[in-house]
Amino acid sequence: MHRSKIDIIADILQVAARGTKKTHIMYGCNLSFEQLQTYLNLLLDRGLLRVNAENEKCGNSTFFQTTARGHIFLKAHRNLREILTT
Repeated sequence: MHRSKIDIIADILQVAARGTKKTHIMYGCNLSFEQLQTYLNLLLDRGLLRVNAENEKCGNSTFFQTTARGHIFLKAHRNLREILTT
């Protein structure tokens, strides 16, 4: 089944809810590196995802975390899926 752009965004925000590395998002959402870069840029620009500065101290890895606005998106996405599947 082909995922929509909205479903992919929701998947990314769910994986990054507690803060995670780029590679974990890529594998957790089954995206190519190029796809991941496109979505990360979009989500960072829209304020749905942020770079977690606290976790950046742990080595050279950058951690991404879902913002409050991203959690609002996830809740709305779940509500819409529930409405459409019942």
